[in-house]
Amino acid sequence: MERKLQCRKLDMSCYPRKAHFQYFCSMAYPYAGMTVNVDVTKLAERAKAAKESFFLHMLYAAGNAANQVQSFRQRIVENEIWEYDACKTSHTVLKPDDTYAYCQADPVLPFPQFLRETATRQTAVRENGGLDEAEDPLAYYFISCVPWISYTDVTQPVSNPPDSNPRIVWGKYFWQGARLLMPVTVLVHHALVDGRQIADFYEALDVQIQK
Repeated sequence: MERKLQCRKLDMSCYPRKAHFQYFCSMAYPYAGMTVNVDVTKLAERAKAAKESFFLHMLYAAGNAANQVQSFRQRIVENEIWEYDACKTSHTVLKPDDTYAYCQADPVLPFPQFLRETATRQTAVRENGGLDEAEDPLAYYFISCVPWISYTDVTQPVSNPPDSNPRIVWGKYFWQGARLLMPVTVLVHHALVDGRQIADFYEALDVQIQK
């Protein structure tokens, strides 16, 4: 059974970042982004030992890390802020013709269930999926992967008018000494998220990876 998404509207009269919110909402490009080389050694070892998808292990870790940061769960609707209890993910899946389709997943599920259900959905969208919107587009983190290259920066397309869904991308992992590193990029709406919260995401991601 699909988890019902819950959200609430924040009271802007007591929102501490009200001035920052209005300032960044007035900008044509209100986004802030960062790329960090993340140590995924343990996550890769765990996935390999279980003979499971590294990507799905990483997707689960990223979705759970994002849900631990309050402002990552906030969205802008008509100059107001709505906050979800926990968001799902919408990621790209490569199709046989080298185009891609969107696939939704729920990182709140227990990992075995998440792994099973997401793998089934990926197979379905790989064969028949397209760019269909999710039932509530605001309730998702937009996630992509470029496993063919290890990059130092990435430019991501954004909506017009700007949306407020966090975007997370990772590239090809590489060895640095005994550590397996992977570039992970986050793009957020600066009216909701500052550098401190971006750092909180990377800290939470490291905890998820090290489990």
